[in-house]
Amino acid sequence: MRAHVLWLTSALLITTACHVDRPIVDPRPQASVGGTIAGIVTTADPKVAVPGRKVTAVEIKSGSRFDATTGANGGYTIKVPEGTYRIDVELRASETYAKRPEPTKITNGDTDSGRDFVITVK
Repeated sequence: MRAHVLWLTSALLITTACHVDRPIVDPRPQASVGGTIAGIVTTADPKVAVPGRKVTAVEIKSGSRFDATTGANGGYTIKVPEGTYRIDVELRASETYAKRPEPTKITNGDTDSGRDFVITVK
Protein backbone atom coordinates (compact mmCIF):
# COMPACT_ATOMS: atom_id res chain seq x y z
CA MET A 1 0.00 0.00 0.00
CA ARG A 2 2.82 2.39 0.93
CA ALA A 3 4.63 1.71 -2.37
CA HIS A 4 1.41 2.40 -4.27
CA VAL A 5 0.97 5.80 -2.55
CA LEU A 6 4.62 6.65 -3.21
CA TRP A 7 4.24 5.74 -6.89
CA LEU A 8 1.07 7.89 -7.26
CA THR A 9 2.74 10.84 -5.53
CA SER A 10 5.78 10.56 -7.82
CA ALA A 11 3.58 10.36 -10.92
CA LEU A 12 1.65 13.46 -9.82
CA LEU A 13 4.85 15.43 -9.18
CA ILE A 14 6.31 14.47 -12.56
CA THR A 15 3.09 15.39 -14.38
CA THR A 16 2.89 18.72 -12.55
CA ALA A 17 6.54 19.48 -13.28
CA CYS A 18 5.95 18.99 -17.00
CA HIS A 19 3.29 21.73 -16.98
CA VAL A 20 4.93 24.37 -14.81
CA ASP A 21 4.35 27.42 -17.04
CA ARG A 22 1.72 26.03 -19.35
CA PRO A 23 -1.89 25.35 -18.45
CA ILE A 24 -3.29 21.98 -19.39
CA VAL A 25 -5.60 22.69 -22.31
CA ASP A 26 -8.11 20.34 -23.86
CA PRO A 27 -7.54 20.78 -27.63
CA ARG A 28 -11.01 19.51 -28.54
CA PRO A 29 -13.49 22.24 -29.49
CA GLN A 30 -16.09 22.85 -26.79
CA ALA A 31 -19.75 22.94 -27.76
CA SER A 32 -21.67 25.94 -26.57
CA VAL A 33 -23.83 25.28 -23.54
CA GLY A 34 -27.10 26.40 -25.11
CA GLY A 35 -30.49 25.95 -23.52
CA THR A 36 -33.85 24.24 -23.66
CA ILE A 37 -36.84 24.35 -26.03
CA ALA A 38 -40.14 23.11 -24.62
CA GLY A 39 -43.79 23.02 -25.61
CA ILE A 40 -46.98 21.00 -25.91
CA VAL A 41 -48.54 19.29 -28.93
CA THR A 42 -52.35 19.21 -28.91
CA THR A 43 -55.22 18.88 -31.34
CA ALA A 44 -57.73 21.63 -32.19
CA ASP A 45 -59.32 20.73 -28.85
CA PRO A 46 -56.62 21.89 -26.38
CA LYS A 47 -57.73 19.22 -23.89
CA VAL A 48 -56.67 16.46 -26.30
CA ALA A 49 -52.90 15.88 -26.06
CA VAL A 50 -50.84 14.18 -28.74
CA PRO A 51 -48.46 11.71 -27.02
CA GLY A 52 -45.72 9.67 -28.68
CA ARG A 53 -44.89 12.12 -31.47
CA LYS A 54 -41.36 12.92 -32.56
CA VAL A 55 -40.47 16.62 -32.24
CA THR A 56 -37.32 17.82 -34.00
CA ALA A 57 -35.40 21.07 -33.50
CA VAL A 58 -33.32 21.83 -36.62
CA GLU A 59 -30.57 24.44 -36.30
CA ILE A 60 -31.15 26.71 -39.28
CA LYS A 61 -27.49 27.41 -40.24
CA SER A 62 -25.90 24.00 -39.65
CA GLY A 63 -28.85 21.65 -40.13
CA SER A 64 -28.03 19.88 -36.84
CA ARG A 65 -31.04 17.97 -35.52
CA PHE A 66 -32.15 17.33 -31.94
CA ASP A 67 -35.14 15.08 -31.20
CA ALA A 68 -37.57 14.37 -28.39
CA THR A 69 -40.81 12.42 -28.09
CA THR A 70 -43.97 13.93 -26.66
CA GLY A 71 -45.11 12.57 -23.29
CA ALA A 72 -48.58 11.55 -22.16
CA ASN A 73 -49.64 15.20 -21.89
CA GLY A 74 -48.21 16.06 -25.34
CA GLY A 75 -45.30 17.91 -23.74
CA TYR A 76 -41.72 17.83 -25.00
CA THR A 77 -38.35 19.25 -23.93
CA ILE A 78 -35.23 19.40 -26.10
CA LYS A 79 -31.76 20.49 -24.91
CA VAL A 80 -29.88 22.25 -27.71
CA PRO A 81 -26.64 24.20 -28.22
CA GLU A 82 -26.84 27.94 -28.92
CA GLY A 83 -28.41 28.74 -32.29
CA THR A 84 -31.65 29.47 -34.11
CA TYR A 85 -34.01 26.52 -34.52
CA ARG A 86 -36.97 25.54 -36.68
CA ILE A 87 -39.16 23.11 -34.76
CA ASP A 88 -41.10 20.33 -36.49
CA VAL A 89 -43.49 17.70 -35.18
CA GLU A 90 -44.19 14.38 -36.85
CA LEU A 91 -47.49 14.57 -38.74
CA ARG A 92 -49.56 11.60 -39.82
CA ALA A 93 -51.72 11.16 -42.93
CA SER A 94 -54.37 13.87 -43.30
CA GLU A 95 -52.92 16.02 -40.48
CA THR A 96 -51.82 19.64 -40.85
CA TYR A 97 -50.54 22.39 -38.58
CA ALA A 98 -53.16 24.76 -37.22
CA LYS A 99 -50.46 26.40 -35.08
CA ARG A 100 -46.71 26.09 -35.34
CA PRO A 101 -44.02 28.06 -33.44
CA GLU A 102 -41.84 30.62 -35.21
CA PRO A 103 -38.06 29.95 -35.36
CA THR A 104 -36.54 30.06 -31.88
CA LYS A 105 -33.21 31.67 -30.96
CA ILE A 106 -31.46 29.98 -28.04
CA THR A 107 -28.52 31.54 -26.20
CA ASN A 108 -26.59 30.30 -23.19
CA GLY A 109 -28.97 29.21 -20.43
CA ASP A 110 -32.21 30.08 -22.27
CA THR A 111 -35.37 28.15 -21.55
CA ASP A 112 -37.79 28.85 -24.37
CA SER A 113 -41.10 27.35 -23.34
CA GLY A 114 -44.45 27.83 -25.04
CA ARG A 115 -43.22 26.44 -28.34
CA ASP A 116 -46.61 24.78 -28.83
CA PHE A 117 -48.17 23.01 -31.80
CA VAL A 118 -51.82 22.47 -32.66
CA ILE A 119 -52.60 19.67 -35.12
CA THR A 120 -55.82 19.37 -37.11
CA VAL A 121 -57.13 16.48 -39.16
CA LYS A 122 -58.49 17.23 -42.64
